Amino acid sequence: MSCIELTLDTTSEAVDWVCTLLASTNYTSDITVTKYTNADSDRRPNNWTHTINFYLPNNTQASVRIQEIENLLSPLHRTALTSTLEAYVIAEKPNKLDIKNEPIQIAERFIVVNSDAVDLPNISERIIIKLKTSLVFGSGLHPATILAIKLLERHITNNMNVLDLGSGSGILSVAAAKLGANVLALDNDAVAFVATQDAITRNDVTDKVRVIQGSLGRGSEMGNWMGGTNTANVSSISPNANFNLIVANILGRIHTTLAPDYRQALHKNGILITSGYDKEYEESVTKALSAQGFEAIDSERLNEWVALTHILHQV
Repeated sequence: MSCIELTLDTTSEAVDWVCTLLASTNYTSDITVTKYTNADSDRRPNNWTHTINFYLPNNTQASVRIQEIENLLSPLHRTALTSTLEAYVIAEKPNKLDIKNEPIQIAERFIVVNSDAVDLPNISERIIIKLKTSLVFGSGLHPATILAIKLLERHITNNMNVLDLGSGSGILSVAAAKLGANVLALDNDAVAFVATQDAITRNDVTDKVRVIQGSLGRGSEMGNWMGGTNTANVSSISPNANFNLIVANILGRIHTTLAPDYRQALHKNGILITSGYDKEYEESVTKALSAQGFEAIDSERLNEWVALTHILHQV
C-alpha cells in the first residue's frame, strides 16, 4: 500500500529536537536517521550531517498531518538547523532490514549502532551501545549527549551508584552500566521510560539498571521538561544521599531549580555531571551549584554546548 515519505536534512544537534517534536504529535510509525550524503552540493548547504525519513498513511488526513508537522518543525528550519520538509508518495514503506548501520563513535571508548540494522560491527576494542531509533532526546548525535558521555568516561568508577536523570533514549544509563556502575534511570516522560527500558534490554544490562518513570525531588512538579504532554502521578524520588554520581542531560533551567536536590541526593564528595545547555546558561548553572557547595572540576565543550563536572564538598 502506498504511503507518504517525509524527509529533511539536519545538523547533528537538530536530530533529537526533530524526534522530540514528532513525539508531541503522537507520531507512532517508523523513523530512520541516516548519514547525509551531499548529492547536490550546488543547491544544499554543507552543514547537514544527517537525513531523517518518516512516514504517514496516504489517506484523506495526510495533508492536514503534513501541515501540522511542517508548522511544528518550522522554527528549526528558520534557524538553519534543518532543511525544508519534503513529502513524496511512495509505493511502500522501506523494510527495516534495509536500514544501513552507520556506527557513531563517541568519546574514546563507545560506538553507538542502530540495533534494527543487521550488519552490526565487530569492534572488540570499543564498547558497543545498541539503540533503536526512537522519538526521545539522547540519540547520541546531539552534542550535549556526546559531552556527557565524555565526562562519564573520566569520572565513573566500578560499582558506583549512579542516577541518570532525564534518561531519554537510555544511552547514558547504558554507558554508565557498561563502565561498571549500578544505575537508576529516571524520566518523567512515558515515551522516554519505554525507550530506556528497551535500551537496557538490547544492551544486556538489566541487572545493572533500574528504570522508573519519575523525577528527583521537586523535578516531578515541573511538568514535562521537553514541553510535551505532562504525565500525571509520576514517582518522585526523595534526595537522600543515595548516589555517588548523578548525570543529568536536561535543560539549563531545570539544573538551576534542582541544585538543592542534587546536593541532597549525593554522598559527600559525590560527582555531578550536568549537560543539555549552552554557554548562555553556564553562568547561572554554575552559580546555582556553587551556592549548594559544589566545586567545578572538569568540563567539555562543543560549539556552543557545555557540560560540567562538579564535586560536592558540603552536605
